Amino acid sequence: MTVTDLSSRPGPPALVLVAHGSRDPRALSTVRALMDRVRARRPGLSVRLGHIELNEPLLPDTLAALGNAEAVLVPLLLGRGHHVKRDIPAMAAAAGARTRIAAPLGPHPLLADTLHARLLEAGWRPRPASAVVLAAAGSRDPDARVDTGRTAGLLAARLGVPVLAAYASAAAPSVPDAISALRAKGRHRIAVASYFTAPGRFATESAAHAPWLASAPLGAHEAMADLVVHRYERALGTPVTAAA
Repeated sequence: MTVTDLSSRPGPPALVLVAHGSRDPRALSTVRALMDRVRARRPGLSVRLGHIELNEPLLPDTLAALGNAEAVLVPLLLGRGHHVKRDIPAMAAAAGARTRIAAPLGPHPLLADTLHARLLEAGWRPRPASAVVLAAAGSRDPDARVDTGRTAGLLAARLGVPVLAAYASAAAPSVPDAISALRAKGRHRIAVASYFTAPGRFATESAAHAPWLASAPLGAHEAMADLVVHRYERALGTPVTAAA
């Protein structure tokens, strides 16, 4: 095979991080930091960013810039819900790129690793009568709540204390209600684990309810970059959505 033949071989599909978008400027800087970690793990791989709403670049614009190239869309979302099931597939179907859509980040043991690390950073240590509220954004989709519950189970197994999933919107229990429920069971040292990919309104509001301590959002932790690459690689074995 000649040098020309080698150089003409197509590279791997681009990895497109699909973020929700936020009015909080810290969210965009966090996602960009995560992109840098992903690029460090896969040198030479085209890693791009597209938002569902609120921030640029928007996902349709990112896909349009790819032309008819192949791409794997990795949602920076933590479970199945409307964005994963409908919005992202609709945007992908309308694009000229040939796309695969990876599974959302959660549930996965690497998320429990990240949550544990963020709690330790915030000062968590196992103590008598301790417990954790896993504060998530919330969704009306029952599959999303199942996914959050599975992550709560993974974290509980890691910490050895009860972990109760709670939501900032659209689902019950709320974070204050979850704290009250744990107190009613004799748990008086309660931490809030921020189950959000980046800072934003819901993360800030949830943390404000913490009676003991609250961890930072998942952010650009090393394990998050590992999980993004894992989702990308798993998606390479799925069928391509043909260009519209």
